Amino acid sequence: MNCDLSKKHCVPCKGGVPPLQGEALATLQRELGGGWVVVGGHHLEKTYAFKNFREALSFTNQVGAIAEAEGHHPDIHLSWGKVKIQIWTHKIDGLTESDFILAAKCDSLGTPSPNPC
Repeated sequence: MNCDLSKKHCVPCKGGVPPLQGEALATLQRELGGGWVVVGGHHLEKTYAFKNFREALSFTNQVGAIAEAEGHHPDIHLSWGKVKIQIWTHKIDGLTESDFILAAKCDSLGTPSPNPC
């Protein structure tokens, strides 16, 4: 998890800005780390594993609370023992810095870090 990204806040996208590409996209992906994958230059995706459905549901609810607080909402796929998160900025049909911020905030809930921020 990237401590700097997780401390920032999502900025509402008004549209009309180009999605991140090239080195700007690669830089944020490296900064985020944590197993997140940029799919087709379009969205971020990660699957979290849990011991059971209850833990996966609890994580899903925590992600939902962060999404509401940040005003930026991911696609969340919940199943027994896993949660897949997909994030992109719908208004521009691509990625912005806010997507990486939300991803870092999701990671802050997931696995305990040996070096917490």
